[in-house]
Order: sequence, then C-alpha cells, then structure tokens
Amino acid sequence: MEITLIDNVSKSELAEIKKMIGEAFITNELFHEFGDINDRKELVMKYMDIYTDYVYESKALYGTENHKGIVGFIHSKKASVYPQLKMLIRLLKVIPFKTLKKYMSHIKQITGSNKQYATKPHIDILFVCVDKEYQGKGYARHLVEVAKKYAEEESVPLLFDTDMERYAQIYQHYGCELYNQTLASNGVTRYNLVWTSDK
Repeated sequence: MEITLIDNVSKSELAEIKKMIGEAFITNELFHEFGDINDRKELVMKYMDIYTDYVYESKALYGTENHKGIVGFIHSKKASVYPQLKMLIRLLKVIPFKTLKKYMSHIKQITGSNKQYATKPHIDILFVCVDKEYQGKGYARHLVEVAKKYAEEESVPLLFDTDMERYAQIYQHYGCELYNQTLASNGVTRYNLVWTSDK
C-alpha cells in the first residue's frame, strides 16, 4: 500500500477527502462543546473542511492512492504560520461565537498536556482517517507506519493527541506509549501518546 503526499488534486477530489474526514470526526469528543452528535454534525463538517484545507496547504496531507486512507502529520519546525492564521480567520466566520468560546476554553485546559515532548522538535499527527468501508483492512496501521518512518528519519518523537479513549488504545496497539491524560472541566479526557524509534 503506497502512501504519498496529496498535492495538486482537483477541487472535487479534495472535497471528497474533506467530506470523509468530517464525517469521521462527528463523534469525536474534541467537539463535545458543539452539542450532541445530531446537533454538532453541520458545525463539525465545516470545522474539519477548514482544518483539512490547512493541513493540505501546509503540505502535510498524505494518503493512499484511492484516498480512502488519509493521515496528516507535520514537523514542528516546518509548520507554516500563514495557513494557521488563514484557518483561524475562516473558523471565526463559520463557528458561532458562544460555541467557539466554550471550545477555546476546553482547548486552553488541555494546551500543554503534551509539553513533555512538544517543547522540543517533533512530528505531530494531525489526524488519521480511514473510509468506513475500508476499515479493518490495515489502512490505519499503514498510515501510522508511514508517519513513524518519517519521524525515525528526522530522529524526533511522533506525537498523538486524542480525546477518544478507543483511539488511544489503538495507538498503543500500534506501539505508542500513553504518557499523559488530562481531564478537562467538561468531562472530556485528552490522551497524549508518543512513539520514538528507540522503543
């Protein structure tokens, strides 16, 4: 299974990728402040559409040839400021202020939960997403292995942050170490995991 940088794809291809990623994140506890599962769908889809554009524009979006398996990862020293600013401005325009305020309060509480590794050069896993029809076929493991290889080549840790216990367990199954858990005031736990080549 070949994983390559997704670059110069058509608008329709990118739209399909964003739709798949958005649908995968609707149940993610990262969006707890967006309401229950049914209420949050539209906002999560908008959020992940904008976030995926940021990852794509940052040259950090990788995937299988059929685009049914997608991973975003970026070196902390190569993260570009402009795409981040563009993303934040777009989010301010589409996410209601009250919702965004509660969301940012949650983010503030979990910011720094990964400081044990994030203060030094590292690779951030931005997301791992597999089309639901292709799950259970080894796609996710292969996507993570590609990121591991890149981290090994760069001689830096690979960091995973998730608000989903199930995903934390999956990443541990892939050889990552759970090194921190932070419980926010809304009851959501942030799980911080790391993979290093010397493990």
